[in-house]
Amino acid sequence: MNTRLAAVAELERRIGHVFADRELLERALTHGSVTKGSAKILDNERLEFLGDRVLNLVVAEQLMALQPEATEGGLSKLMNQLVNYHACAEAARRAGLRDALRVDASATKIGARDNDRVLGDACEALIAALYLDAGFAAAHDFILAFWADLFDHLDAPTKDPKTMLQEWAMAQGMPVPSYRVIRQEGSAHEPTFTIEVGLPGLEPSLASAGSKKEAERLAADAMLTKHTGAAL
Repeated sequence: MNTRLAAVAELERRIGHVFADRELLERALTHGSVTKGSAKILDNERLEFLGDRVLNLVVAEQLMALQPEATEGGLSKLMNQLVNYHACAEAARRAGLRDALRVDASATKIGARDNDRVLGDACEALIAALYLDAGFAAAHDFILAFWADLFDHLDAPTKDPKTMLQEWAMAQGMPVPSYRVIRQEGSAHEPTFTIEVGLPGLEPSLASAGSKKEAERLAADAMLTKHTGAAL
């Protein structure tokens, strides 16, 4: 058995599934560098598209179960920790995808097998292949197994600075903080907004950013730092 075939066998051993459709597995493991525009060789890009959707569904479902009190915003922040190409690359390495990939020799020389983007894409393609070969349960089990460590070490979702400032102000008997645009600069395509946040009896805080929402967030964070010592 050659080295790559051994790696594919090891991959199937680790994930606990032997593919009935061997062509589907090969497609999931084929990087775009191998096809070189050939219509006869299919790469894993279309499978990656499907795998991303399956991954999002499984992770969202698991987060709902693990975080019954979390808000939509909190769940979204946790989701971002779990569904990104770095997280997918970590799962790919644990599953043994690196050596099982079909990658062009020139791409291998420049480190494609160790590139997080390449590994992450291949992991999503493998999830799709599992889904197509054995159903949702197989893909679900793979994700829960190879994302287990990430689920166990989630950072606690933090509140937005605007929410924190509002809660602090209300605790001090103050009204809701007011935000106003001090100035807008730059072009219509690349504007810069300067926002002032104010509370009665306190020095206002200013911040600038490319969107009003981000400028408000930064201004709230600045006021929290100035008056409470707390910041995100």
